[in-house]
Amino acid sequence: MQKTPQEAPHEPLTSYYPDETKRRVWLRGMFDRTAPDYDAIERAMAFGSGPWYRNRALRSAGLARGMRVLDVGMGTGLVTREAVAITGDAALVTGVDPSPGMVGEAHLPAGVETRIGSAENLPCDDAVYDFLSMGFALRHVGDLAQVFDEYFRVLAPGGRLCVLEITRPAHGAGRAALKFYMRGVVPLIARIVGKKEESVELMRYYWDTIEACVPPDTVLAAIRRAGFVDVRRDVELGIFSAYCATKPAG
Repeated sequence: MQKTPQEAPHEPLTSYYPDETKRRVWLRGMFDRTAPDYDAIERAMAFGSGPWYRNRALRSAGLARGMRVLDVGMGTGLVTREAVAITGDAALVTGVDPSPGMVGEAHLPAGVETRIGSAENLPCDDAVYDFLSMGFALRHVGDLAQVFDEYFRVLAPGGRLCVLEITRPAHGAGRAALKFYMRGVVPLIARIVGKKEESVELMRYYWDTIEACVPPDTVLAAIRRAGFVDVRRDVELGIFSAYCATKPAG
């Protein structure tokens, strides 16, 4: 089988790191150092609505009680905690993240297993999970094709996929408003509620990755190429995307 050409979610952002080969090391170090500020910034920038949205998106994608869940790019466990609430058993939920600092700041119910690893090379066996989630971290991977191949591999037949992401609006006015908020207001929030100066830079980087990211159709195509079916994108407020799909049962 011919390998799909590598497709990064965005071009290297050389104002932060010199080239793509240095991106992963730079990003992991940035997340490690700013992890203590992350939850406070998220609560402030989302006006406390984050748990409600994440819970609803997971349920809409098919997560239900008793499912085995892998949460990739778990960070401080914001999606992981909602997965536990829905499945009803912390032992059914596993979180994976490349940043030990972020995982160390996760306040999770007893029984959740955490692992250090990347989306491109998941430290997981084949066909284990009924549901795989990823919350606002797809912009930080290096290869969309490799990531969705891995997601397909670790999901059991019939397993569900739910990738949450912030998407640049298609129209100029909406794009300008989001840029003003994410590039101007959110770094200010980070400066006020955070303790690390680098948290301000991380929030600026967030917008720059959103602005540079490939369009939703490219993400949907990558999911389909991996073998998923029933692929769709649910959109809230024109900017919050939930990419949902199913691994065929046969």
